[in-house]
Amino acid sequence: MTLIKSISGIRGTIGGAVDENLTPIDAVKFAAAYGTWIKQQRRKDNYRVVVGRDARISGEMIQNLVMHTLVGLGIHVVDLGLSTTPTVEIAVPMEHADGGIILTASHNPKQWNALKLLNAKGEFLNGEEGEKILNIADSNAMEFSEVDDLGKITVNDAYIDLHIDEVLKLPLVNKKAIEAANFKVVVDGVNSTGGIAIPLLLERLGVEPVKLYCDPTGHFPHNPEPLKEHLGDLAKAVVKERADFGIVVDPDVDRLAFMDETGEMFGEEYTLVACADYVLSKTPGNTVSNMSSTRALRDVTEKHGGTYEASAVGEVNVVTLMKKNNVVIGGEGNGGIIYPDSHYGRDALVGVALFLSLLAEKEMTVSALRASYPNYFMSKKKIQLTPGLDVDGILKTMEANYSHEKLTTIDGVKIDFADSWVHLRKSNTEPIIRIYTEAPTQEAADTLADRFIAEIKTIANL
Repeated sequence: MTLIKSISGIRGTIGGAVDENLTPIDAVKFAAAYGTWIKQQRRKDNYRVVVGRDARISGEMIQNLVMHTLVGLGIHVVDLGLSTTPTVEIAVPMEHADGGIILTASHNPKQWNALKLLNAKGEFLNGEEGEKILNIADSNAMEFSEVDDLGKITVNDAYIDLHIDEVLKLPLVNKKAIEAANFKVVVDGVNSTGGIAIPLLLERLGVEPVKLYCDPTGHFPHNPEPLKEHLGDLAKAVVKERADFGIVVDPDVDRLAFMDETGEMFGEEYTLVACADYVLSKTPGNTVSNMSSTRALRDVTEKHGGTYEASAVGEVNVVTLMKKNNVVIGGEGNGGIIYPDSHYGRDALVGVALFLSLLAEKEMTVSALRASYPNYFMSKKKIQLTPGLDVDGILKTMEANYSHEKLTTIDGVKIDFADSWVHLRKSNTEPIIRIYTEAPTQEAADTLADRFIAEIKTIANL
C-alpha cells in the first residue's frame, strides 16, 4: 500500500512496480489525467498550470515528468522550481492560471513524493473534482496535442519573494513592532524549501534568523513531521543561541510549530490558537478547525465573542466550512494556519508573521504566552494497516460500543467525553489508522489513546 490515490492527489514511494508505487509511469498518468480535467473545465485557446516542488530528492525527476506531460497536452507551464505549497497556491491566481500542481509528500519521509492538485483559485480540489481525475486516469481517457500545439515551459523563480511581499502587505502584520522587538529566532528548515522562505521572511521583518538545516538538499536531517521527539537539535540551538524562540516547518511549508526560549515545544496545536487570538483581537469573528484539533481554539474564539465549529479532517473540508461560516481565521491543529485575508490555504509564512506581531505587541516571552492559554494535552498515535484489515468495520463496532456517548461520524468516529475526547480515523495520506486524544494531562491523553489502541486490536484480532 505505497501508492495512495485520493481526491487530494496521488502519493507514493519512489521506485518499485507500476500502480503499486509512485513510478514515472504513475506520475505521467496522473499528470495527464489532471491536465485533461483542466481542459474539460472550459474551452479556450491557452491553458496554463503553475508547478512547484519541495526539495525532496525525487522532486526534480517528478517535476520534469509532470511538466512535460502537461506540455504534451498543449498546456503552458509556469515552472516555480523549488517552492512551497502556499507559494504555489498564491501564484495560481497571480498568474491567471487554470490550476497548479505541487510536488511534495508534505511531512512524509524522503522516499515519498506526491502530486497535490489545485484549481484555478489556487485551492485544493473538492471530492467531486478529485473523483473525476481518478476516473480519467483509470479509463486512460487522455488525448494529447499535435506537434504544432504543444505547450511551453516558462521558468519564474521570483514567487517566494512575491509571496513574502503579499504577507508583508497584510494589515495585521505589525512590521514596525516586530522590528522594534529585535527578535532572534532559530529556524529548522528540515533541509527543504522552508530553509529558503522562512529566513528571507524573517530578514524582511527585521528579525535575526539563525539557520539550522536550511540547505535545500532534500536529505532530511530528522523525521520531517514537526513533532517534539524529532526536534532535539532545535531545542539545543534555541538555548545555545539564547534565541527568543524556534521555528520549524515541514518540507512544503504549510505546517508550522514553535519552540519557546527554554527549548520546550509551544505545541503545534497552539500555533493556530495563538494566531487566532491575535486575529480575533483585531477583527472579531468566527473560527473553524478540524475534528482532530484542540478545544483551546473553541475557548479562545468564545473569549473574543465568536463561534467555533469543527470540520472533517482535510484542508478542503476546513476551507469549505470556513467559507460557509465566513470565518476570520481557521486551519488545522497540525500547525496549519489558513487566513482568508491572504488566501484559502495553510501557510506557514502567514503564521510566522501573525505570531511575531502578537509576540511583539504583547511584549512577553513565548513560554509566558503559552501559559496564558487553556491547557490541554494531546496524544497522536497510529496503527499500521495490514492487507485485508476491515477498517470501516472496526470503526462501526467502535461506534456501536460507544453509542451512549456524544458521537460525531462525519470523519471516522469522534467520541466526546466530559473532559476529554478521542478521534479514530483512516488516514488519507498513509496506510494507518490515526488515534488522536485530548485530555487535561499528558498522562491522561496517552492512557486514553493506549486504551483505544488495545480495543481496536481486540476487535481486529491483531
